[in-house]
Amino acid sequence: MNIPEWTKPAVYGAGAGAIALAIIGFTWGGWVTGGTAEKMADKASVDAIVSVMTPYCVAQSKTAPNSMEVLAALKGASAYERRGIIEKAGWATPLGSEKPNSALAISCNTAITTS
Repeated sequence: MNIPEWTKPAVYGAGAGAIALAIIGFTWGGWVTGGTAEKMADKASVDAIVSVMTPYCVAQSKTAPNSMEVLAALKGASAYERRGIIEKAGWATPLGSEKPNSALAISCNTAITTS
């Protein structure tokens, strides 16, 4: 079988173009792998839960029977200890969940201390 003379440069050009396209796409084009997209989706879902549940947590801080004690403990605690205090109080536990959400506790702490 006779292969035309232009085939070899065309194949090299197509290969180099594909490599260049991949480099440009992943570097500047916003392309991501499936694993990265999954991590981004997980982070977005956690962020959405936190933004929706933060008002509930703040409301708990005002209406819970032990709110005065917990708020006093928060004022005397360091920034590192506050998340644990909010988690122990149960304010950062979403409805239907058994364990607290640490991102919600951090957001709740920020909302409580700034209000």
